[in-house]
Amino acid sequence: MSAQPVTLMVARRVANGHYHDLIAWLHEGEHLATDFPGYLGSGVLAPPPGDDEFQIIFRFADEQTLASWEHSASRQAWLSRGAGLFAQPTEQRATGITSWFGPANKQPPRWKQSVAIWLAFFPVSLAFNLLFGGLLADFSLITRVLLSTLALTPLMTYLFIPLSTRLLAPWLQARAVTRPQAGIASSAAKLR
Repeated sequence: MSAQPVTLMVARRVANGHYHDLIAWLHEGEHLATDFPGYLGSGVLAPPPGDDEFQIIFRFADEQTLASWEHSASRQAWLSRGAGLFAQPTEQRATGITSWFGPANKQPPRWKQSVAIWLAFFPVSLAFNLLFGGLLADFSLITRVLLSTLALTPLMTYLFIPLSTRLLAPWLQARAVTRPQAGIASSAAKLR
């Protein structure tokens, strides 16, 4: 069985007065990871308006390459340089699609996952076609699809789908309220 890529999602709340320092520090960590074997990509997600929690996503080829980076001296030095810039750190490790929708026991229904992915994919795909459609018009269909998927897949995987699922989290994680059936409720009342 081949190893699955692993995503490490790190959340950091800005410590008072350190907004720009934290952003620079997060980008430094993102750049640092690019030198490690197994590195597949990373991204920094800014918080939505009214929030102060940044997220940085690191993706590695497997658990072993992620662990090598996590325990490296250069990452430890980077973490030390960031001391005091953030509050309430949290980290979550995920493989496969769980990196988008959380642990398997808390994932939203598939139809909600589909809506969240579509809401991320449609505007990005539309923007790509508006910007580059004219340049790609003379290419064959296979070449156009190849180029667009090569460009959009990393953007969707590391930036836009995680952003969509974060912004839609209250809706994605909302559970349907189940109401007791009338017969069951009246039977329960009789037993009291």
